[in-house]
Amino acid sequence: MKATAVPQKDGPRINDDIRVPAVQLIDADGQNKGIVPIEEALDLATEAELDLVEIVPNATPPVCKILDYGKFRFTEQKKLAEARKKQKVVEIKEIKLRPGIDDHDYETKMKAVKRFFEEGDKVKVTMRFRGREMAHQDIGFRLLERVKLETGPIAKVEAEPSMEGRQMVMVLAPR
Repeated sequence: MKATAVPQKDGPRINDDIRVPAVQLIDADGQNKGIVPIEEALDLATEAELDLVEIVPNATPPVCKILDYGKFRFTEQKKLAEARKKQKVVEIKEIKLRPGIDDHDYETKMKAVKRFFEEGDKVKVTMRFRGREMAHQDIGFRLLERVKLETGPIAKVEAEPSMEGRQMVMVLAPR
């Protein structure tokens, strides 16, 4: 029979979970008390009716602080939520072109490309070839070079134009 594994708690160790002989103690007022035996640190925490929380477990000795653990967890969750809110997920937007694209259609596509860069997204420019257009890949390549030149000041080429089956693909990223 195997013994069942003890479930690991997430977050810092508190009170009796801290199993070291001595800790670097910071009291409830933020004053550094220096290196203190664990029993004394626990007594000070119970006197203040607060918890002893291990803040820096990797230090020697570990740094512990006397504080309200519930309030501490709440503020940590708030910080994580705020950090998640500020994150921007970079998406890859795709613009599909054809070798015989007209000037006005091309300009409309370029406006969309510029808008995607302003939003901070990457753009995958796909040149599709149908039928006999495969014999004139140089036209498509020149069109992608034109896109590269026009977006030069606001974007950098992340993947040079390359053939993938019947289409030529280029990836641009905002500067």
